[in-house]
Amino acid sequence: MALSCGADGIVVSNHGGRQLDGALSAMEVLADISARVRGRLTILIDGGFRRGTDILKAKALGADAVLIGRAGVYGLAAGGEGGASHAIDILRNEVDRGLGLLGCPDISDLKADALRFRPNHDYSVPSGTQIVRN
Repeated sequence: MALSCGADGIVVSNHGGRQLDGALSAMEVLADISARVRGRLTILIDGGFRRGTDILKAKALGADAVLIGRAGVYGLAAGGEGGASHAIDILRNEVDRGLGLLGCPDISDLKADALRFRPNHDYSVPSGTQIVRN
């Protein structure tokens, strides 16, 4: 739908999903969404990213970028601008360390085969399924 509306990108998010015990996480559907629109839409993701390795997982599953809010806000609350900067530096260092441990010199080279993460369920929509919107 985003493509047909002329959008440049989408944000894969599940804000509010934590209140529903059966709601899907953004990470569980990211690979399927990426397979459908990668290269035609910019894919951003958010929702509970707390470590650099979380960022690497999202990148490997097809996100172009990860939206980080909590880390920066916590850093800001704890130490002002310097605290926010420090929080972002921690994430950057964790990303760099994770890439090194994976033997991947550039984050743009990261692919899903670097992960053992697989969603617990197959939430993809089978091909040929008609989606009805009210």
